[in-house]
Amino acid sequence: MSEHIRKVYIDYNATTPLKPEVKAALIEDLEIFGNASSMHASGRLARARVEQARIAVSGLINAGEGTIVFTSGGSEANNTVFQTMRRLAENAGGRNEFITTAIEHPCVLNSALNIKNSGFKTHILPVDEYGKLKMDEFEKVLGEKTLFVSVMAANNEIGTLQDIKKITEMAKKAGAYMHTDAVQAAGKIPLDAQDWGVDYMTLSAHKIYGPKGVGALYIKKGAPLFTLIQGGHQEDGLRAGTYNNSGILGFGKAAEIAAAEVEKYGVQISALRDKLRLGLEKNIPNIKINGHLRDVLPNTLNVSFSGAEGEAILLSMDMQGIEASTGSACASGSLEPSHVLMAIGLKPELAHGSIRFSLGWGITEEDIDYIIETLPPIIARLRAMSTLSAS
Repeated sequence: MSEHIRKVYIDYNATTPLKPEVKAALIEDLEIFGNASSMHASGRLARARVEQARIAVSGLINAGEGTIVFTSGGSEANNTVFQTMRRLAENAGGRNEFITTAIEHPCVLNSALNIKNSGFKTHILPVDEYGKLKMDEFEKVLGEKTLFVSVMAANNEIGTLQDIKKITEMAKKAGAYMHTDAVQAAGKIPLDAQDWGVDYMTLSAHKIYGPKGVGALYIKKGAPLFTLIQGGHQEDGLRAGTYNNSGILGFGKAAEIAAAEVEKYGVQISALRDKLRLGLEKNIPNIKINGHLRDVLPNTLNVSFSGAEGEAILLSMDMQGIEASTGSACASGSLEPSHVLMAIGLKPELAHGSIRFSLGWGITEEDIDYIIETLPPIIARLRAMSTLSAS
């Protein structure tokens, strides 16, 4: 890449850079080498840092008396909940049905399909054109046989927010356990595990300017949890394995900062996102904004460019220093159109021409201006070369 080309990273939903304070905390922790399960002074110091981080993560979501269990990331946390529910279903008599939505993260959808393939009735519910759960469909399948409901708080591709409090009230009224994957919501909107009433909530450090490879599962007091990873006594026997001290410490610092900055984040980042949306709408004809315009993450903008192919757009932008995504980073490399965009009713051709811009701390007005200036000629060139219709 030429040195004069501006670099704009606008793929924060895939991962975030480390906050300087988090990086400093990680470097400091490299000197704290004790095993947090050891009883000597070095071990006690390491364990104290783990517990400080647990308090910070708990504060980010207002966990109250709920338990925070550290994991290797969001996927492990989600799998732990689903496998817990599977074991309950095997011994729950008539209460053994599962409910989730068609736009969940692959680790939830694949867990649900695994449950379904094991013989348990699993409802994968539709969403409307904006990505909102169709509540009438939810109410239709919710009943005395429902064991478990899992609905993400915010979609990672289109940013649509779900009414988790209302969904939880309905699930609890039916006697079901409720889980929300809040990986993309954390640090971007206020989270309140107690107010929402969920039994389980999933978090991940690298989405809130913390390190990769560490996540957390919130468990409401009294909610069941079976161990996914067998081994030692760590995490009160709920998750075996030597503590990832550096990762957990970085997670705690990132959670502390995110809790303090979430309101400011919502105001500043949404203003930049709206500027980008208006600029693209003004300068590029025949585009479609995907997701809800109001109930949406402050940082997420998913745009379909008819008559252009997403991978070509992405590579062309990358050559100009703009780093975005065609959808979920976990699904990159797949030739299939986004399951989220298909679920909201896009045709495959339009879904293939979609780009996710996800903003974060570090994005400037000048960056947004650069994208608005750079992208229109890219789309015009690709449309001129394409056999697809741009209408």
